Amino acid sequence: MSTEQGKHKAELLDGALLADEIKLEVSGQIAEMRQRYGTVPTLAAVQVGDDPASEVYVRNKIRACEAVGIRSEHHALAAVTSTSELLALVQSLNTREEIDGILVQLPLPSQIDESAVIEAVDPAKDVDGFHPINVGRLAMGHPGLVPCTPAGIIELLDRYQVQISGANACVVGRSQIVGRPVAQLLLQRDATVTICHSKTRDLPGVTRQADILIVAIGRAGFVGREHIKPGATLIDVGMNRLSAEDDVRRFFGSEAERRLQVLEKRGYTLIGDVNPAEAIEVAGRFSPVPGGVGLLTVAMLMRNTLKAAQLRRALDQ
Repeated sequence: MSTEQGKHKAELLDGALLADEIKLEVSGQIAEMRQRYGTVPTLAAVQVGDDPASEVYVRNKIRACEAVGIRSEHHALAAVTSTSELLALVQSLNTREEIDGILVQLPLPSQIDESAVIEAVDPAKDVDGFHPINVGRLAMGHPGLVPCTPAGIIELLDRYQVQISGANACVVGRSQIVGRPVAQLLLQRDATVTICHSKTRDLPGVTRQADILIVAIGRAGFVGREHIKPGATLIDVGMNRLSAEDDVRRFFGSEAERRLQVLEKRGYTLIGDVNPAEAIEVAGRFSPVPGGVGLLTVAMLMRNTLKAAQLRRALDQ
C-alpha cells in the first residue's frame, strides 16, 4: 500500500510477473520429463470459425506452449462446421495416445451444441476443467483438472500472501467458467463465501462485507467505490472494450491520457468489470486489467496440460 500526494493507492497485483514465474516452473518440469522419459506434453487446440477474439486467444495459447516446451496442434475448422463434425474430431483426439490435452475454444458458433462438445472431451484430457466429471471432482474436493482462471486467481492470492482461511470472500458472477469454480476453491481453503448475481438485492451492501472480492460479470467498470470494503483485496476478472473517449476519462482518472493513446492507436482500450480509478482509492490490493488475471489463465493452462500428461502417463509429479 502506498500513498501519492497524501492519497491512498492500492497495491497492484502483477499477474504478468506471476504468469512468467509459473511458465518458468512448468518449463523446468517439462525439460525434466523430456530428459527422464523422452516425451513432452501435447496440447490440441480446436477453433471453429474466425472470431477475432478467439483467434487472439488461441494464438496466445500456442505461443505459450512454444515458450514452455509443450508440443501443440491447432485444428482450425470452418464457421459452418456441424456438431457431428466437431464431435468426430474430438473423438479422434481422445483416442490419440500422444495427445494429453484438448482445448475447444469457446464460444462456439450457434449451430453447435456446446454442452455436447464439452461432454465429449475425455475428462483426463480436459485441460479447461469444464467436463461434468471434473466439475464434480472439484465440488467434492477431489484432485483433478481445475478451470484455469479460477486456479489462476487462487495462485495470485497465494503468491501475494493474501489470507484466504477465515476471510469473507464474495464472488460476483455465477458462471461455470469462473464464478462457481472459484467459489468452490475458496470454500476448500476455509473462506466464508457469498456468490452474488443479477438478482442479488443490495449488491453494494453484500460486497462491502468482503475481505476478498472477485468480480466476473462482463459489465465494464460496473463495480465502484460503493461496492468495496476499504483495504479489501479486489480481483477483476472482466475483459471489456472501451471505445468512447468520455468513458476512458471517467474510468481511468490519472491513467486516462495513457489509455487514450491506446484508444487512438487500436480503436479501443481494455477495462475489466471494476472501475479502476475508484478501486485503486479504496481497495488494499487490486488486480488490474490488463495485467492481472488474464495472463495467469494461460499460464495455468500450461500447468494443466503438464498435469494431464503426468496423470495419464503415471509419471512422477
